[in-house]
Amino acid sequence: MSKRDYYEILCVTKTASEVEIKKAYRRLAMKHHPDRNPDDVEAEAKFKEAKEAYEILSDAQKRAAYDQFGHAGVDQGAGMGGGPGGNFSDIFGDVFGDIFGGGGRRGERVYRGADLQYNLELTLEEAVQGKTVKIRVPTYVKCNKCNGSGAKKGSAADTCTTCQGVGQVRMQQGFFSLQQTCPTCHGSGKVIKEPCDVCHGEGRIQERKTLSVKVPAGVDTGDRIRLSNEGEAGQNGGPAGDLYVHVNVKPHDIFTREDSDLYCEVPINIATAALGGTLDVPTLDGRISLKVPAETQSGKMFRLRNKGVRSVRGGLQGDLLCRVIVETPVKLNARQKELLEEFQATLEEGGKNHSPKAHSWLDGVKKFVDDMKQNIGS
Repeated sequence: MSKRDYYEILCVTKTASEVEIKKAYRRLAMKHHPDRNPDDVEAEAKFKEAKEAYEILSDAQKRAAYDQFGHAGVDQGAGMGGGPGGNFSDIFGDVFGDIFGGGGRRGERVYRGADLQYNLELTLEEAVQGKTVKIRVPTYVKCNKCNGSGAKKGSAADTCTTCQGVGQVRMQQGFFSLQQTCPTCHGSGKVIKEPCDVCHGEGRIQERKTLSVKVPAGVDTGDRIRLSNEGEAGQNGGPAGDLYVHVNVKPHDIFTREDSDLYCEVPINIATAALGGTLDVPTLDGRISLKVPAETQSGKMFRLRNKGVRSVRGGLQGDLLCRVIVETPVKLNARQKELLEEFQATLEEGGKNHSPKAHSWLDGVKKFVDDMKQNIGS
């Protein structure tokens, strides 16, 4: 075989990536393959030369040996074969295998089981504190009677005669060779003549299984927990898929959550808002006292440090933010109405001192109306 430099043969540099080497080989193989150049000895030689270079440079170990020792490091392990001109399907096996699903290994093909999803609803308390819950999941599991083979006990699956156990068949169109899933065995490489009477040849059956799911503290809506190998059973002895538990936290009567912080609204009466006082507010750890200063306005936000949530992703514990809402009294009796009327009269005597925002707003309204009249008059 030629002792030219392999990088020179493929027209790439010594720092070329695996993808660049594959592209270079594909280009040369398509150009010089004997099927496209019948009776052209020079083209055949160039094809074999490119194939040899590709087989060395596409193998990480062989490439390292070649880079260090040259041809002497790979002459004994090149393993060329292929005969004059090779087989054009070799190009598809080496270069296009990732496009057409890999090539021609004999034996039964196995398939990984499908991943499953389970939607888990939690209360806010459960999500914050964490817990272990049991769930029942409908899934496919391996058939115990045939041990997943799909064949009746005492019998075995036969090698598919269409694809000879490969699971794929090749179609030749001119010098192009394409491969597709075998229509007889549907890619399994096996044909079951006597199917199992429990799974009917599937090798797996559907049932519900009970699983324990450990929910870590601090999860929130949108988080998911992965249970490896708890999805559907694979086919032909393939590995099982995974189960993904998607968390959804139900709305809470008191709190709303934003990241690690909790929010709640606390109603207070006008007397507490005006004079100040102490309130008992709920937290996830129990009640806590909140001191409300005098002259507190409706909508005022109070922050209680470290009374929120510690996220499942770590970090500091969040806060509880309490928004006070001044509640207007309802269903007043005659005496209460009388007292409020007297109180209202004293407020009016004080003028702007007692209700500065209300008077400021009224002044703004008056100015707006006066400006409109002036503009209309002009």
